[in-house]
Amino acid sequence: MITTPPTVVVLGSLHYDIMVYGPARPRKGETVTGESWHPKCGGKGGNQAVAAARTGIETTMIGAVADDAFGRALADNLRHNNVDSRFVKTVRGAGSGMSVAIFDSEGDYGAVIVSGSNLALGQADVDAAADVFTRSSVLVLQNEVPDHANVAAAKVMKAAGGRVVLNAAPARPLPDDLARLVDVIVVNAIEAEQLAGVPVVDTLSGALDAARQLAARFPIAVVTAGGEGLACATSMGAAFSIAAIKVELVSTHGAGDEFTGVLAAELARGRAIREALEQANRAAAVLVSTPRSD
Repeated sequence: MITTPPTVVVLGSLHYDIMVYGPARPRKGETVTGESWHPKCGGKGGNQAVAAARTGIETTMIGAVADDAFGRALADNLRHNNVDSRFVKTVRGAGSGMSVAIFDSEGDYGAVIVSGSNLALGQADVDAAADVFTRSSVLVLQNEVPDHANVAAAKVMKAAGGRVVLNAAPARPLPDDLARLVDVIVVNAIEAEQLAGVPVVDTLSGALDAARQLAARFPIAVVTAGGEGLACATSMGAAFSIAAIKVELVSTHGAGDEFTGVLAAELARGRAIREALEQANRAAAVLVSTPRSD
C-alpha cells in the first residue's frame, strides 16, 4: 500500500520584523533609550510554517510578499528552513508586511504590524495551490490575512478531508462561515475572551473555563495562559490542562507561533490532541528560554 507522508500547509502572513530591546516599553508621548535591535523574518504564518518544518514534516507556505528587500529576505528565510515557498507570490503596488516589536527588560513586548502585501491573499492563491491541499493533513490559519482568504482555504481543506487549525490572533470578530470550518481553535486569554464573550482570567483554571465555553462552538478549543500553561476542551466533553514547563525566560516573542506550528505538525502525524499539545508545550518552552542570536 502506498501511503502519503504527513504534510502541513500554512496560509498566512509574512512580516519582516524589527526587534527593539530596551529597559521598558514607552508610554504615550514617552521616548525610551533602547539597548539594541535586530531584524527577524516573521509574521504569524511564516513563523508557524517554519516551526512545523523544523519538526521534519513537509510544510508548504501560501503567502504574499512585495518585490522589495524585505520580501526577498522573507522568501529566502522560508527556503532556508525547508518550507516549500512555491506559492508565496510577489505583488506590486504595496510593500511587504512588516512589524516593529519593542521588548522590555522582562522579555515581554508590544508590537505594531503593517500588513502590506499580506492583504493581497485570496481565492486565486488557494486555487493555485489546489494540489497541495489534496495531499495535506492539516491547514493552519491566523488572523493576519483577509477573512475571505482563510475561508477559501478552509473550504478546500475540508473538501479534501483534512483538518483546519485556526490561531485566532490577533483578536478580531470571527465570521460564521469561517468558524464552522475550524476543527481546532488556538487562542490566548484575550482572544478567548473576545470569542467566548465572557471575562477570562489568565490562569490555568480561567483558561479551562474559557476552553469549555469555546468547545460549544468548535470541536477542539485550546486556550493558552502564558507562563501558567494551557487548557483544552472538546465538543465531546473532554477537558484538561497542562502546566507550563518552568524555564528561565529570555523572550516570549514567537512562543505562540512555535506552539501552533508544532501542534499542527504533530496532529498531521496522527498524534492524539493531548500528546500533540504536550509536544507543542515543550517546543514553546525551549523557544522562550533560548538566547537570541543578534
